[in-house]
Order: sequence, then structure tokens, then C-alpha cells
Amino acid sequence: MRVWSAVCGTGPAAVGGDLGSCGVGGHQVVLLHGQPGSGADWRQVADRLPTELRVVALDRPGYGASRQGAGGFGYNARAVVAELDARGIERAVLVGHSYGGGAALAVAQLAPERAEALVLLASVGPGCLTGWDRLLAAPVAGEVCAVTAWWLTPWLARARLAAIAGLRRRPIAADEHVNWHLWGHTHHDHGPVWRSFLTEQRALVHEVGGLTASLAGVTQPVLLIADPHDTLIPVRTTHQLAALLPDSRVQLVDQIGHHLPRRGAPQIADAIAQFLADLDQRPAPA
Repeated sequence: MRVWSAVCGTGPAAVGGDLGSCGVGGHQVVLLHGQPGSGADWRQVADRLPTELRVVALDRPGYGASRQGAGGFGYNARAVVAELDARGIERAVLVGHSYGGGAALAVAQLAPERAEALVLLASVGPGCLTGWDRLLAAPVAGEVCAVTAWWLTPWLARARLAAIAGLRRRPIAADEHVNWHLWGHTHHDHGPVWRSFLTEQRALVHEVGGLTASLAGVTQPVLLIADPHDTLIPVRTTHQLAALLPDSRVQLVDQIGHHLPRRGAPQIADAIAQFLADLDQRPAPA
């Protein structure tokens, strides 16, 4: 697993940012992207977080510059813990989007002493599976769909983005046409993206039940963020997660959709900063 950004506050948008006075402590924050994606999906969020925070955004196994192949939630959790060890990070606040939320929950279950708190954005969880998920994970059909989609769609997506930019006579912003961005630019330097997507899709179908069955044991503070208009992960999944996690709260955003780190970076950065400020006000454990 490879680090994309190191210390928050080095990006141009972070200098003198509006959130620098939130009073957060020097937390370690680890950002875990969704399926598909890369650590770069967090750039706009990371640049807006308070400079007191130390932030790393990781390429999860199977994506970006990671040398590891894709895997399920437990596999991702072990990769995150290995990255914490490699960087000398004893405890971290884990921020996971979509599939990355499942990875964050798996870390909290595998090595609870390493997870200070969790922020889950439109996370996978109970009730998130659809018929499409099962079709994309099915034998033969899964391979056919994944290979076809990741062979054709990236070319179409890049052509579409180029056409839009040409018509507008300006570059496309990071929060615009996010689906096209993801399809057009998701990559894995050490293997085909279709294989990563298929591997994770099958792990999602087979492992999400076991992951959610143990949520009562996740005692860390958890902030759950979702948009009721999300068409990929229903908001009921977020509410069911809240019902199962002992120390959790829900914050809803509006008209952003599923891709919260890119489309809602200001709101997400603000929510993370406020959550950590509130965490610092809690009395120390006895």
C-alpha cells in the first residue's frame, strides 16, 4: 500500500484554510478510498483539513501504485495495519469511503488498539447489496462484465471528458463529472483494474455479512456521513450501521450523491474537523 500524501497542510488549498482554527489535536488520519479509486480521490478533502492533523491517503491493494493485488476486507485491514507499522503510526483515525469504509471497520475489528476513531462516508454495510452486486460477482458473468467494462469504458470516459472540456474551454474541476473521472483515470500500476474490481466485488458479496455481524464489538467513536440521494449505497445502510455500532452518530449531507470525497470536499473536511474537535473534548478513559 502506497502513501499518496504525507503531512496535511502542504497543499496550496491548505495554507490559511478556514478550518485551521477548529482546535483539533495532532491526530493521525488515514484516508481509505472506495471501489474503484486511489488515494488521489482525497486530495480536495486533505487540502482543507486543519494543518494540525497528519494525513495520509493510501492506494488500497489493487489500485494506484500499490504493489499488492486486491482482496477482501480482512486483507485490506492487514495491509492498513502493515502501513501503520511501516510509518511508525501507533493509532490513527480511519476515514473510509464506500468499500474503504468496510476496510476501516475491518481494521477496528482486527486491531482495535490501532484505530482511535472511524469516519465512514457512504460506507458498505448491512443492506447495501443489490442484484447488480451479485451479478457482477457471479462466476463467468462477473469476468465478462468486468473485462468488458474496464476495456471499453475508460476510453469512452476520457473521450467524454475531453469533449466537455473542449466545449467549455476550461479544465474540468475535480468535483465535476466524477463518475467519468473514476472510469477514465482509475488504474493499477501492477495489474489490470478489472481484476481488482472483480476481486473486491466478490469479496463484498461474500464477506459483508460477516463484517457487519461483529459490529457490536467496534467500540471506537464513529461518525457516519451519507446523502439520502445516494443511488449506490442506500442511506438505510448508514442508519443500520448506526444502530449496530455502540458509539456512533449520523450526519446527513444533501445533493452530493455517493462520491462524497470529490463532490463534497468542503462539507466532508468540515465534518471530520468538527468530529475530531468534539473527540478532543471527551474525558479521558478511566
